[in-house]
Amino acid sequence: MSCQTGSSLEEDQAFLLLALHSSSETLGVAVLDCRDPKTSRRTATFPLGRGLSNSLLNCVEELLPAASWPQLARLAVAIGPGGFTGTRLTVVMARTLAQQLGCSLDGVSSFALMVPRLAVALSDEQMEQPFWIVKTLPRRGTVAGRYQLQMAAEVGAAKVVVELESPHLLAEDFKAFPALDAQDDVAKDVERLLELCATAHSLDQEVAWTDVLPIYPTSPVVVSP
Repeated sequence: MSCQTGSSLEEDQAFLLLALHSSSETLGVAVLDCRDPKTSRRTATFPLGRGLSNSLLNCVEELLPAASWPQLARLAVAIGPGGFTGTRLTVVMARTLAQQLGCSLDGVSSFALMVPRLAVALSDEQMEQPFWIVKTLPRRGTVAGRYQLQMAAEVGAAKVVVELESPHLLAEDFKAFPALDAQDDVAKDVERLLELCATAHSLDQEVAWTDVLPIYPTSPVVVSP
């Protein structure tokens, strides 16, 4: 994992990366020090359920004390789909930190984070074509996102995940195919999120915190046509 940028890390006081994932009942936190990317990566998961609102800050501080937050160079957060409150809490925290620190914030859907580990179940032919990640919600329908794997620019590098359609509620008569069932593995997915954050940081890709919003496929607000 590389997070070296064009500027000297010795001169730059911001050298930490933070990734947050709370799109399920488990909170995932991952931290990387860009001065030592090979050995500094730390990750942890916390099965908090509805206790996230009371425990979020304490859990983050277990890996990254608040006194170190001014040294954050970039953040990343899973934007859902997931629980309404859980997803919102980490997105709000990440947006607030990025705004106050003036740093970039990457927002990645939780379905997109699953793609590399779920796509191995596809046939070679299916892996070359667009496919769906789906999740059926009791009494609310099916939420799905559409994805494709593309060759990376670097020889030997892992394929790049392209989100063709962000997760949304499907029409009742729509059949997504080929489709893979969404499966939570926050420990692996928050590591994936941190890797994406490190790559974007190494490329000096700026992303405004204002562009990062949570995904609510089943909004509690019904808008009349």
